[in-house]
Amino acid sequence: MKLHWLSSLALPIDHGRSFRAKRLFGDNKTYRGIVAVAMGTALGFGIQTILHIGIEPRNLELLDYKISSDLFIGLAMGAAAMLSELPNSFIKRQLDIVPGTVVSGAGGLAFYFLDQVDMLVGVWLVLGFVVPVTVERILWSIVFFFIAHQVATVTGYALEMRATAR
Repeated sequence: MKLHWLSSLALPIDHGRSFRAKRLFGDNKTYRGIVAVAMGTALGFGIQTILHIGIEPRNLELLDYKISSDLFIGLAMGAAAMLSELPNSFIKRQLDIVPGTVVSGAGGLAFYFLDQVDMLVGVWLVLGFVVPVTVERILWSIVFFFIAHQVATVTGYALEMRATAR
């Protein structure tokens, strides 16, 4: 985003539309975000596939990484992850929570947690087509995503790619 790549897609998904006189998702949910994350995830899957050529998958891996559809799975997973953030954004806009702000109290903690892991809904909807979905896998992914999101946010802020360290 900082390099303005795909800037022609930096259009709000809701096109400025509103519900009850409040924006559906706001300016921060753009087509560029969905496309960029989908492409980045596909690239990540492609790199993992290349790194696994000739190596038998370890027991901890969910995917074989030898199948030719890895790029498609990555693309679908990235797009689904970004689309999974829309309901949370919609609710926050309807509650007059300004994008990027911190809400206090128990509601604020709930929204903070949801902001960190809401994309997992889309991730697991796609993964469910290629791996068995278990409660243990979902819980571990929540823990991993929550921690990884904290690290990515602080790193993005340190690199001046984010306006806040939250």
